[in-house]
Amino acid sequence: MDTNSSTLKVGVVGYGHLGQFLVDKLLKAGAGLGLVLGFVWNRNPNKLKGSVPAELILDDLSSFASRRCDVIVEVCHPQIVRDFGLPFLSKAHFMVGSPSALSDPDLNQKLRQASLQHGRTLYIPSGALWGGQDIQRMNDSGTLKALFIRMSKHPSCFRLTGDVLSDWTEGEGRRVLFRGSVADLCPLAPNNVNTMAAAAVAAGKLGFTGVQGEIVSDTVLKDFHVVEVEVTGLDGFSVHTVRRNPAKLGAVTGSATYNSFWSSLLICRGHGGRVYLC
Repeated sequence: MDTNSSTLKVGVVGYGHLGQFLVDKLLKAGAGLGLVLGFVWNRNPNKLKGSVPAELILDDLSSFASRRCDVIVEVCHPQIVRDFGLPFLSKAHFMVGSPSALSDPDLNQKLRQASLQHGRTLYIPSGALWGGQDIQRMNDSGTLKALFIRMSKHPSCFRLTGDVLSDWTEGEGRRVLFRGSVADLCPLAPNNVNTMAAAAVAAGKLGFTGVQGEIVSDTVLKDFHVVEVEVTGLDGFSVHTVRRNPAKLGAVTGSATYNSFWSSLLICRGHGGRVYLC
């Protein structure tokens, strides 16, 4: 597989809202951009029938290598990263749509080693993170002192482990659900904090334990997800950004993030055996 060639073969793992969006873009616009869909896998294969050409449906994910894809995109669940990340990297570049899985330091290290060993790139999409490349540059230059991210959403948009938010009521207003390290936050909200996980990757010297995060339930936010990023550098330098991402009630992913993922995929043409924020 030559990712410097004109056509890139892409496998998509997951067919939720984001997976459907990427598959649709690949089928309709991929050819003109040098991209071709290699396969689609979903935990429930019945969801694919009638929507995805039969020859592109992969029934058994363990047979992914038979499709000889150049890039595999996971937009499913952190468990897929844990179960298949290493095999994926042995055969293709891997774009991790659930980077909260990397909060596990052992898995993080193994994926980085596999990327280096096989010369494949472990891509981390920016998603809803604003200024990720700037954070990464500060990290690399040694000028990043602290990083804090707050994500505020309507309670219906959270998918949390346990019963942290089981008692919410409409009109209750703002409630801080968690504040602490992103390492501790990721297991609590694995599907909601991928933006924070991407930030922890960008700020590699701080890492998941050093980057701080906060998730806030707010019943006022019926039309938006709000992501705030506070960067602290040397000599009093600081940046505070606020991103309002349009989102429907109950939506885990804001609408602007879909196009962000597509833009990230267009970059995935091989950047060597390393982690790359795209």
